Amino acid sequence: MQLAEVVATSAEVAGTRSRTAKVAALAETLRRCAVEETATVATYLAGALVQRRTGVGWRSLQQLPPPAAGPSLTVVEVDSTLAHIAALSGPGSQAARTAALEELFARATTAEQAWLRGALTGEVRQGASEALVQEAVAAAAQVPVALVRRAAMLAGATAPVAAAARAGGTPELEAFHLEVGRPVSPMLASSAPDLASAWTKVTSAVEQVAVEVKLDGIRIQAHKDGETVLLATRSLEDITDRLPEVAQVVRGLPARRLVLDGEALALGPDGRARPFQETAARTSTVLPTDATVITPFFFDLLLRDDLDLLDAPAAERWGHLEKMVPAEHLVGHLLTTDQAAAEEFLAGALRAGHEGVVLKSTSAPYAAGRRGAAWVKVKPVHTLDLVVLAVEPGSGRRRGWLSNIHLGARDPAGGFVMLGKTFKGMTDEMLAWQTERFSALATARTDWVVHVRPEQVVEIAFDGVQRSSRYPGGLALRFARVLRYRDDKTAAEADTIETVRAFLGRADRT
Repeated sequence: MQLAEVVATSAEVAGTRSRTAKVAALAETLRRCAVEETATVATYLAGALVQRRTGVGWRSLQQLPPPAAGPSLTVVEVDSTLAHIAALSGPGSQAARTAALEELFARATTAEQAWLRGALTGEVRQGASEALVQEAVAAAAQVPVALVRRAAMLAGATAPVAAAARAGGTPELEAFHLEVGRPVSPMLASSAPDLASAWTKVTSAVEQVAVEVKLDGIRIQAHKDGETVLLATRSLEDITDRLPEVAQVVRGLPARRLVLDGEALALGPDGRARPFQETAARTSTVLPTDATVITPFFFDLLLRDDLDLLDAPAAERWGHLEKMVPAEHLVGHLLTTDQAAAEEFLAGALRAGHEGVVLKSTSAPYAAGRRGAAWVKVKPVHTLDLVVLAVEPGSGRRRGWLSNIHLGARDPAGGFVMLGKTFKGMTDEMLAWQTERFSALATARTDWVVHVRPEQVVEIAFDGVQRSSRYPGGLALRFARVLRYRDDKTAAEADTIETVRAFLGRADRT
């Protein structure tokens, strides 16, 4: 398939707000591509590249050759070239990367150059989310969309599932299963502004609720097969080598094969959780640079030996978990039908220095990769995980640093909706870090603002949401301040504009 066909579909998808029309256009392109190209084409149709990192920044894309008169690039050629560019390293790699980019862009038309530039900088704005591509895969292969979604959850990605659906239909998709050593997309919690709201969400379907301590650590998924242990983050990155003490705990559990879900965090001598930054610093390097010890705490069990528990009710999964994992490595929770008892448990969790609680349905299966009403988190300090869209140079004492960040909520239809700016809550260390980070993510600069690839997630505390005509979403955050940067989350996991609107609705009622 020619790249021009993908680019034309991207433009068609961007030109309509109809979900049905978007899916139809994506599905038609998937039908036309060769089966062996499906994984790459599906990735491109989602506005992404197969290579997570290519080493190409916005500076590399400032001086490009004139566009070609007509299309000649194929999807396979583009993927091969980008794989070559991503693999370059060492002396002379920058010159080789520049030469390869120039050769690639010289063969690209004006439209293809624009799409490639957007894909390389993470700014293909077409309104085609991975969920839409999954619907298109189902339509193209004539298989149930629920089967595609489940397979993508178990595979941790849509691309291999798209290829399987095209190659063998339903039987190939049904072959995807929970496999020790292959991380699955984690189940996620929705948010509620207070415990009463969360209680209403969860208890609408069940009588008894689990109120679980919300730990301020990093999400880990632990796989054990004999003596072999794999530890993965919520973005499915392998961090086993960074957490030898956690791997040792998992290795010692009484089962031959395991898949567990939990959190890992640094504890102080008093047993209280240390600030998240300490956990993040300790887990961000392959070779630990300090004596900080990370302790795992598990809250779910997906597989034990030959027993697949993915579709079992939560209460059944927890029963198996508690029989196997020592109490000191379990996340504390309360099973109750009493909202007042839940409020008291929340107060105790806060006194112990935790973030809050997560209310969980006792009957729900483990919905890998999904965020729904089965898990609802409550943090008394209102926070949102947003994406940095741009940053402004500092002035006065902050001159020389990049300071004021532009905040965006995720739009499920594609892209991000700006909610405002903030420079509050930033330490000198944070300013130095973000200056380096956003310089590397920069896509364009003026005297007043640096536009960046929408990749960096930041956790923002705020006092409320108010209506505002100043920003595109019609909303603005009151007294927004930075709590921390979340390198453990991707932009696709940021909070949506609907979540922000829910806070506005609460303010309107009070």
